[in-house]
Amino acid sequence: MNVTNEKMRFWSPEVRELEPYVPGEQPKIQNLLKLNTNENPYPPSPKVKAAVETVLVDQADALRLYPDPDASLLKQAIAKQQHLSVEQVFVGNGSDEVLAHIFKAFFIQDEPILYPDISYSFYPVYSQFFGVQTKQIPLNDHFEIVVEDYQQNNGGIIIANPNAPTSVALSLTNIEKILKNNPDRVVVIDEAYVDFGAESAASLVNQYDNLVVCQTTSKSRSLAGLRVGYALAQAHLIAALEAVKNSFNSYPIDRFAIAAAVASFEDQTYFEEQCLKVIQSREQLIEQLETIGFDVLPSKANFIFVTHPAHVAIELAKALREQGIIVRHFNKPRINQYLRITVGTDEQNQRLVNTLKLFIN
Repeated sequence: MNVTNEKMRFWSPEVRELEPYVPGEQPKIQNLLKLNTNENPYPPSPKVKAAVETVLVDQADALRLYPDPDASLLKQAIAKQQHLSVEQVFVGNGSDEVLAHIFKAFFIQDEPILYPDISYSFYPVYSQFFGVQTKQIPLNDHFEIVVEDYQQNNGGIIIANPNAPTSVALSLTNIEKILKNNPDRVVVIDEAYVDFGAESAASLVNQYDNLVVCQTTSKSRSLAGLRVGYALAQAHLIAALEAVKNSFNSYPIDRFAIAAAVASFEDQTYFEEQCLKVIQSREQLIEQLETIGFDVLPSKANFIFVTHPAHVAIELAKALREQGIIVRHFNKPRINQYLRITVGTDEQNQRLVNTLKLFIN
């Protein structure tokens, strides 16, 4: 919506300067193949549906009364799955909200926070929103994080792992190096895609009192529509997040989301099976795209980052859209010749490859 300068006189001065995050497009197109927002192509565990139905049928006050403000059952389920204590778990309305609380709780410092120059585009948005100083650290020519570049004065560090939109993952050994090099600053590892083949830093929580791990149920657990995210850290860091949350929204997760997420964490077998299916489909898709000339970055996510030396990325995206397939193009320096493509089912991936073959040939 375009707003005239005259009408913007009602806005707070800070809001006038904001550059909001732009979410992935959600178009209504017939026979659409949607490969632009990294949603899981498979449904959540059947136990999720049963849990939601139980809330609606068996809990007469499900809609009339507030949900548990602490989401205790969900914290217990996450703690059990992650082999941590309940005091080491924080939950919020999607990992984006959890990240917002993280920025507020830890990153308003005298020195700038550090994050890669190519990364999740909500980081600069939250930095601007909260007045956080930032310094973007360039990835190398292979779109990899150089650990030594994070050994400098800072007000905190946040790294998406695997990185978005590049899909490249950082090893647990290198994450530990960053933690050890910054013992007096909070290091946040944002793991929205970690379940598709990367190493989670959750195993390091008990060793490092400056580590916060942020995860989500949106991708690997197929619950993007319910908005459930969480953070893992030692109790003193979780306490700071709880203070921020209870100063902003005491009831961030509704009864249905709590029940659904608990059911998902209790069905670990189904979760692992679906992750493996996505990983196998990803590797097959990479092989097919490389066969027709694409360069594909090594992915540990449920998406791939690709470029074709003979074709302009945005033209490829337009050609796919004309055939009812949408992928994500970022018109930004260094990556404007790349497309981010969500891994779909094998059938969906084959439709993508066949369409690209027609255009490239």
